[in-house]
Amino acid sequence: MKIMLIAGALLAVTATASAHADGRQLVDMPAMMQEHMLANMRDHLAALDEINRAIAEDDLDRAAEVAEQRLGMSSLNDHGASHMAQMIPKDMAAIGTGMHRAASRLARKLEEGDAAAVWADLAAVTTQCVACHAGYRIR
Repeated sequence: MKIMLIAGALLAVTATASAHADGRQLVDMPAMMQEHMLANMRDHLAALDEINRAIAEDDLDRAAEVAEQRLGMSSLNDHGASHMAQMIPKDMAAIGTGMHRAASRLARKLEEGDAAAVWADLAAVTTQCVACHAGYRIR
């Protein structure tokens, strides 16, 4: 828990410092696709929050279902991933695929029922989010 709070604080400081010199790659896309991508990312964040709450409540089955259905490989059709992949750089798409694969691995760990073992897998999901947001911005 302390690690997550420290990591969050460091991320906030880093985000504030880098806001002044944004060196991320700009990805142009039509407004409709941009809105779709931003909605997907907001849902990803909400799913991570729901997973964390379910783990805290020791409801690992619910956490596993959310991880797979909203973030994992099973979520690709719902998020329109094939359409989005055509609009973004290959490296950016690879980060996204890495996040979805990490979420599916997280779901499997949650299904195994060992809450202590899931933290590294949850970090693997959020590491992909951080990498993408650190490297890319959309317009």
